[in-house]
Amino acid sequence: MSADRESHEMTQSDIAFLLADAADEVEIGIAPVQAVIRGGRRRRARRWALAATTALVLAGSTGATLAVAGLPGGHGDRGAPVATRPTSPGARHVYVPQTTELSRGTYRGKPWYVDIQVWGAPRDEHEADRQFDAMAELGIKPVVSTPAGLIGKTSHFVTRKYGVGLPQQLTFDTVKHPDRLRGTDLEAAAAPIESSGDEVSRLVVGKVATTAREVTCTWRDGRTTVVRSGPVNYRHNVPDPAIVPVDGYPEANWFVCAAPEGTAYKDVKVTK
Repeated sequence: MSADRESHEMTQSDIAFLLADAADEVEIGIAPVQAVIRGGRRRRARRWALAATTALVLAGSTGATLAVAGLPGGHGDRGAPVATRPTSPGARHVYVPQTTELSRGTYRGKPWYVDIQVWGAPRDEHEADRQFDAMAELGIKPVVSTPAGLIGKTSHFVTRKYGVGLPQQLTFDTVKHPDRLRGTDLEAAAAPIESSGDEVSRLVVGKVATTAREVTCTWRDGRTTVVRSGPVNYRHNVPDPAIVPVDGYPEANWFVCAAPEGTAYKDVKVTK
């Protein structure tokens, strides 16, 4: 489902209505992909495209204002010297994305992986056409319907692969100016590890401010998983949950946490 509400000011009553409406629709059993969006004195509903026809849940707080950053590799108030900016499509990762593994694990005896791709912004119709085709070759569908919608915009795709199946899109977007998250701002989606219709949401994928040091995922049985920033430690080729930087996405860091056996997603917060 693509939730597309741009430049829309939401009051507290608007948020309360959306929460009440979503609460009536989201039930355990059909494993909805749930989106949680927190932070922002100025509440603006974001477009977080979710690869499922399920309910969208918005959870709001009155934290720090979300700022608009510049293009990838830059800062909202400070541009890099023109001479240092990559000029070729290859250097800008227009046709081949930068890919970062966010996490991996094993579920029901099969491996799973969560990766993120970041595609650079095409500058004209020719570059946009080639990028659109390159995405299609990888089985990726952007939120825009035509190549022209990619011009001047960066795209990212979070994909989940389970077992020998093809990667599935979890969250994705194409924007001109990615938001730079601040303070305890958080955007996350909860989804199944596998795609069967009765699988509950056990996987939480999200992004936080680059200053965030700890995220806590709470499960329905009361247990928690704490995700921390810092070097990723591996145990038997499986990484501990970690907040990691993503190549080509300087506006935020990303994290993944997976529920223990027998439980599912309840809540997620930045705790440090």
